[in-house]
Amino acid sequence: MAPIAMTEIEAMSFEDALAALEAIVRGLESGQQKLEDAIGAYERGAALKKHCEAKLAEAEARVQAIVARADGSLSLKNED
Repeated sequence: MAPIAMTEIEAMSFEDALAALEAIVRGLESGQQKLEDAIGAYERGAALKKHCEAKLAEAEARVQAIVARADGSLSLKNED
């Protein structure tokens, strides 16, 4: 397996990264990979997991920044 290309992972959407991570998990669970391939897959999976966690944290921060005003309109918390 090739070295982890961080810029490739960083460019992935959350959904694409999650799908790639799920494929890695299925491959590791099958037990059919050579040891070196499994280690490389695990490393890539760890990078994908970190990327997914960062994307979720970004989304959570964006959602928390939105609050409903009394009149029903929406604004960012730092707006009045």
